[in-house]
Amino acid sequence: MRYPTRLLTDGEEILHQFRPHWRVLIPALGWAMLFAALAGAAFAALDTTYGWWAAGLGVVLWVVLSIRRLLTYWFTNYVLTTERIIVRTGMVARQGSEIPLENINNVLFTQTVAERLLGYGDILVESAGQTGQTRFEDIPDPEAFQSEIYRARELRTLHFKSGGASGRARDVVEQLEALADLKERGHLTDEEFTAKKARLLGELPGVTPADVEELMDEGDIDPSR
Repeated sequence: MRYPTRLLTDGEEILHQFRPHWRVLIPALGWAMLFAALAGAAFAALDTTYGWWAAGLGVVLWVVLSIRRLLTYWFTNYVLTTERIIVRTGMVARQGSEIPLENINNVLFTQTVAERLLGYGDILVESAGQTGQTRFEDIPDPEAFQSEIYRARELRTLHFKSGGASGRARDVVEQLEALADLKERGHLTDEEFTAKKARLLGELPGVTPADVEELMDEGDIDPSR
């Protein structure tokens, strides 16, 4: 279930949205395998009529035990926009929380060995205000999502420092990424890179080289991308 674009503010864009990692469905799959095995045993031990009744009962029990988890998975939506992190859950009775990017102080991710092998983990967002800390569980590729949050936060900072020219700020960052890639490949000297970077930053009033340098130092501008 995708986040409705009508709920976005003017100029806000969705950068990334996803559901929890598929591992949350493992219990539902486990119940399905168990009841399938029991239904097979019932067919083998009982006559056809009772076998079908046993299979039907197995389906009912599987639905009762698994439907809530399936619906929770389907109707849970994580959304990262150019302005905030949004979490929406629930099918009929909906719940949601939002964290403005400018309020985020720190983003931490944790993964056990098993979670790393399966490609999921947890994210802890530390922010100013009443929320304090917000934990997001079962996030696919939490390290990449952490980087996306930092990148979006810094672009949000550039948005405010450039007087609201968020679109232009993103263009400048993308061009800086391209310049960094050229420098990495040896097509630009250090002097040429510095001069071109200064010219680009000059197009964003209120933004200093240190503001974008912070992006590059934190790895949010990655020459390999």
